[in-house]
Amino acid sequence: MGIVDATIIFVKQQLEGAEAGHDWFHIERVYRNALRIAEHENCHREVVQLAALLHDIADSKFHGGDESIGPKTARTFLESQHSDEATIDHVVKIIENISFKGGKTDRTFSSLELDIVQDADRLDAIGAIGIARTFNYGGFKNRPLYDPAIAPNLHMTKEEYKASQAPTLNHFYEKLLLLKDRMNTATGKKMAEDRHRFMEVFLAQFYAEWDGEK
Repeated sequence: MGIVDATIIFVKQQLEGAEAGHDWFHIERVYRNALRIAEHENCHREVVQLAALLHDIADSKFHGGDESIGPKTARTFLESQHSDEATIDHVVKIIENISFKGGKTDRTFSSLELDIVQDADRLDAIGAIGIARTFNYGGFKNRPLYDPAIAPNLHMTKEEYKASQAPTLNHFYEKLLLLKDRMNTATGKKMAEDRHRFMEVFLAQFYAEWDGEK
């Protein structure tokens, strides 16, 4: 069995019963997005595959905010598969630098493979799937859908972003609507455009229904 197939089996097992926005199906969508983007880039395909599959293997938001557990889990698994150190180090660095974290954190590492996997992950945070994931997580955290009295905070620190309990709709302005202009690759940017427009249409409909206009 190849390392990619072994990784798929491992990730499916690890994420069994995970919150629906961060489960195996999220990983699978990101993996497919990454492969689609990678077709147009001169990249290390296996690094892209492994990083896409392992990028959310232990999301810090479900582990008391511990940002080290995901990279550690990925490293331990890849070492058990006798992957070479260069590949392991690259995949771990991608996992460490992929998250949005309020958009306030500078990367400590850069590579084309990170650009690809980050775009793939961001694509799953916008559009119809992104809307579904956002409200699913808001419900998981028992947050209100919307509160007109609580304005989005566009100047949060990384710590404030992670600790936010704001209404779910605020997340559109604090993250989702920002992602289109933060895509790295030409393919990612193109894919993001339709998803961004869909969110704008959704928000217009949401507000109209909220105000009883439709």
